[in-house]
Amino acid sequence: MAVAVPPRADAPPRPVPTGRGRGRARRLLAPLLFTAPAVLFVGATVVYPLLYSVLQSFFDIGLREVVQGGAQWVGLDNYADQFARPRFWDSFGVSVVYTVASVALTFAIGLGLALLLRRPFRGRDVLRALILVAWVLPTVVSANVWRWLLDGSYGLLNAMLRALGLIDGDLFWLGRPGAAVAAVVFATAWSFAPFAMILLAAGLEGIPKRLYEAARIDGASPWRQFRHITLPQLRPVSLAALLLVFIYTFKNFDTIFLMTAGGPGGATATLPVYAYNEAFEFSRFDTASVATTVLMIVPIALSLFYFRALRKERDA
Repeated sequence: MAVAVPPRADAPPRPVPTGRGRGRARRLLAPLLFTAPAVLFVGATVVYPLLYSVLQSFFDIGLREVVQGGAQWVGLDNYADQFARPRFWDSFGVSVVYTVASVALTFAIGLGLALLLRRPFRGRDVLRALILVAWVLPTVVSANVWRWLLDGSYGLLNAMLRALGLIDGDLFWLGRPGAAVAAVVFATAWSFAPFAMILLAAGLEGIPKRLYEAARIDGASPWRQFRHITLPQLRPVSLAALLLVFIYTFKNFDTIFLMTAGGPGGATATLPVYAYNEAFEFSRFDTASVATTVLMIVPIALSLFYFRALRKERDA
């Protein structure tokens, strides 16, 4: 039988839990509990597949290894093999050309639309909504629309050219290397230009009006105002827009695959298309992982360069 021992007279009193301590604990745990589902979702759908893909590039993994297991560690042999292939570098070069052209055209169209919609006119809100449709539409829909417009047999572009008497037969635009590259570049710019427009329009709203008023008093032309006021003031926003559009475009796969599937003759076979062919046509998941790792490294390196330049500009 247990006997209760009375507390010592000189013993310090035990702390009694208060509502203040429990409230502090709730405040500390509440942000973690609210963000935990998002962190787990991102970790399961982004971080884990990304790390697994990078890890695959160091193993010899074909279709048999995927089914049976037992992949062998080969280290950097896959990278050495891919970097020695002309086809890999051809795809990388196509990616660079496609990305640079698409980013330049996207930025030019986005800046033009932002400047246009900055001025008040009748129907501006309707036009802004119509422009945003291009960005809201799924890429599958927009790519198939462009493929239908450029079809050689029943495409709208050929129908218009035939109606104007400019052509007699059928022109297969997506069957010509130069025309196919131009088509995927324009289709990509058409999809991403509204996104650039939103960023640049926000940057234009942040430019002080007094700068333009002072320039007009000094007799500066609209071109000189654009060159010496608008462009310098838009530089931080422009760099951010260019970086984001570059990341989106460099890894873009569905627009090119749906329109040309990398053809004709590999003219539009970018690095994402190359990775897809390696994985699902040749069942070489290791070499495909090398291509996807390069697709990850290039934007990361460019992002680090951007943030370093931005930090130097702030410190200057």
